[in-house]
Amino acid sequence: MLSLVLPKGSLEKATMQLFDAADLTVRRTSDRDYRASIEDPRIDRVRVLRPQEIPTYLEQGLFDLGITGRDWITETDADVVSLGELQYSKATANPVRVIMAVPDDALWQRVSDLPEGVRISTEFPAMTKRFLERHGVKAKVVPSYGATEAKVPDIVDAIVDLTETGSSLRKNGLRILDTLLTSYTELVANRESYEVPEKRAAMEDVALLLQGAIRARGNVLLKLNVAQADLQAVLDIMPSMSSPTVTSLAGGESNAVESVVAKRGVNTLIPALKAAGAHDILEIPISKIVD
Repeated sequence: MLSLVLPKGSLEKATMQLFDAADLTVRRTSDRDYRASIEDPRIDRVRVLRPQEIPTYLEQGLFDLGITGRDWITETDADVVSLGELQYSKATANPVRVIMAVPDDALWQRVSDLPEGVRISTEFPAMTKRFLERHGVKAKVVPSYGATEAKVPDIVDAIVDLTETGSSLRKNGLRILDTLLTSYTELVANRESYEVPEKRAAMEDVALLLQGAIRARGNVLLKLNVAQADLQAVLDIMPSMSSPTVTSLAGGESNAVESVVAKRGVNTLIPALKAAGAHDILEIPISKIVD
């Protein structure tokens, strides 16, 4: 039913891990194969291509559904439908930023300080030109095809590039002058395909599974038993996404309690629950959380 296009490159590994967690495992003969498959009746064709190209391919109707960054949607100005942000990126769950950076020792403190004719290297020439026009800066924008940070100061005066943590900028003696865009990865669709009810339903199913897998990250299910006399002491320290589930056990003197909690902190939470009277404590991994 759906033709799907996934990003190759820096997002590739994280995307494949996400689809695997969502029970939509992407199968390829090798990591270098551009053709793939997913054993799901809603998805009949899968390709793995550069994220820069994906918005345009979706707009043109070459694919129904795809994953790319808001940065490339903005750069290409593609007319696509967003089914929502997928809050994951190359190294963290944080968004990436498209930033303008200059050498640490440059005198410029604002974009408007940039002199006429300043040379700027970037993989986002269209976005950069629109940004500079808004600030009244006349610059020479030089398209970059990689290693953008290495071109300052010998080849260009400044860059517009992606950053997730900022560590590479600092390593190359650069500082951020301004942020052009904050970008999450997004699940996006061809507009005409989205208007077909059967395809839209399939797209929303895929979105539900992916969002559920993302939401489950960093969480576990804790299950335990506790005597009635100790129940309140356990509940007082038991975190929960909403409220813990409490079920009376046969005999009425003990209760079963379960709750979804953050994985971080479980190492101190379990001993505290034990000290409060809990026993038979189970920590269970979660693959998806769906409201």
